[in-house]
Amino acid sequence: MSDLEKISSIFNAKIDTVKTKEDLQSIKTEFFGKNGQITLQFKNLSSIEPEKRKEFASNLNKIKEDLTNQIELKNSELENLEINEKLKNEKVDVTLPVRPFQQGKIHPVSQVIDEISSIFSEIGFSVAEGPDVETDYNNFTALNTPDDHPARDMHDTFYLEKNKKLLLRTHTSPVQIRTMINGKAPFKIIVPGRTYRCDSDQTHAPMFHQLEGLHIDKSITMGHLKGCLDYFIKEFFEVKNVKMRFRPSHFPFTEPSAEVDIGYRIENKKIVIGEGDKWLEVLGCGMVHPNVLKNVKVDPKKFQGYAFGIGIDRLAMLKYGINDLRAFFETDFRWLNHFGFDPLDVPTNYRGLSK
Repeated sequence: MSDLEKISSIFNAKIDTVKTKEDLQSIKTEFFGKNGQITLQFKNLSSIEPEKRKEFASNLNKIKEDLTNQIELKNSELENLEINEKLKNEKVDVTLPVRPFQQGKIHPVSQVIDEISSIFSEIGFSVAEGPDVETDYNNFTALNTPDDHPARDMHDTFYLEKNKKLLLRTHTSPVQIRTMINGKAPFKIIVPGRTYRCDSDQTHAPMFHQLEGLHIDKSITMGHLKGCLDYFIKEFFEVKNVKMRFRPSHFPFTEPSAEVDIGYRIENKKIVIGEGDKWLEVLGCGMVHPNVLKNVKVDPKKFQGYAFGIGIDRLAMLKYGINDLRAFFETDFRWLNHFGFDPLDVPTNYRGLSK
């Protein structure tokens, strides 16, 4: 009997005794490991006489293929046995009585969208929607952000085409463009929805939620904007007094532009919104740039207005004490059961949004 026949005979005897994956791994190591029997035969090929080497190599390859197939077959058998054993242990007894009804919960993001919508509906805003996949024109160009504008560098954009004509919207502002192109002034809308940027950490996610606000009419001023946001902040955080400041900023689609900060203090290791010696940034806003109005065929000499953008996820974290943004998207039932809301308890202003 040749060496190869002996190896094959030994392997066949051992493979029949395998009962576990550990046994199978041991055989693989014995025959195909660094110093395995098959491995050593390949290493010794150079020492065989040239006229016999070709035939020996051919036989060695056949044995290697046969042994490998047997190992794969045995591995499949072991996996099937393992699955069948699990199924026996995990079978459901359908004769058992039904479990108590588990009521679902409303996600904090959905709750906050409903709360914000309720607040703005009280002062005449309607809700508008738009697609998540947008054109470069609606997302940037029509919003006074041409190809060479430095503001594009602020957005880590998910482009869907090589020519960058289609993308996942980086903000909800494109719905402004769609609304104004398809309608006639005046406009008074809010736009809640998903937005996308290539960013991910404790306070940022590649998919997050924003709410856009737009009010276009004759004789709209910065004073109207301040009054609108003052009303919103008080209603949303359910406080009577809010210390608020507007810091000059820059957005290509508004001029002048501002970041809005609200006062807060730390009490019993919790953030208390309203008054205090600390400031917290909550949104960006400004008067709509005349170029944006021109791009949607609205006469900037007759109409003007304001716009604002709010991070819905951020507001949910502030109001309901959620520390990590990533938890919003992890589909952990225990987390949702803790932070979620009664599906029948629809937010309304007259009795308090989150009461």
